[in-house]
Amino acid sequence: MKLLLAEDDTILADALTSNLKASGFDVEVAANGAVAEYLLLRHDFDIGVLDLGLPLVDGLTVLKKVCATKPGLPMMVLTALDGMEQRVAGLNAGADDYLTKPFDFPELEARIRALLRRAHGNTGTAAVQQTGLLRFDREARRASIDRTPIELSPREWTLLDLLLTQRDRVVTKEQIAQGWTPDPNEQNLGSIEVYIHRLRRKLEGSMVSIRTVRGLGYLLETEP
Repeated sequence: MKLLLAEDDTILADALTSNLKASGFDVEVAANGAVAEYLLLRHDFDIGVLDLGLPLVDGLTVLKKVCATKPGLPMMVLTALDGMEQRVAGLNAGADDYLTKPFDFPELEARIRALLRRAHGNTGTAAVQQTGLLRFDREARRASIDRTPIELSPREWTLLDLLLTQRDRVVTKEQIAQGWTPDPNEQNLGSIEVYIHRLRRKLEGSMVSIRTVRGLGYLLETEP
């Protein structure tokens, strides 16, 4: 899922981007309202997460323009303003949900996924996915094989989520590395095989396997 995060606080934006990437989102960041408006109106996103206190163009103005032009695009508002008037103004401008700062990331992620399910009529990536004997619960961040929980590191979780989301399609090493970190300087393609090996071992008995497609990447398959 492609997400636009409009947030001028660089520390918060970096933290949210890191967490959202680890949860399987493709994130693009806008540091001011002008950039956010440009990107949201001219590019395709599955959801927008918008701080109201943006420089250059305020978030409420951006929200109104985007909702008028793309009424089907889910929009989540983040703000430090928790008064009733601000909340009503944001919702009246077209926001689908409203979250005040400070907040816990799991709540933000759960709200984002709820908006995506609603927008896609539950036809997008399911919160709970059953493949073979593997049960993968994205919202609760739990995975189990035949009701027995399996422990996954953050990178293993992101890897399995990506493979499940792209099931029956090849996932390249570049896609996996980008899912782990958006910074090309921190991406390490060489470590991917190690995590693939670890994940294969943890998926034993699940009737799910990871096949290596030489020269291309990896493919998640259900065993017959």
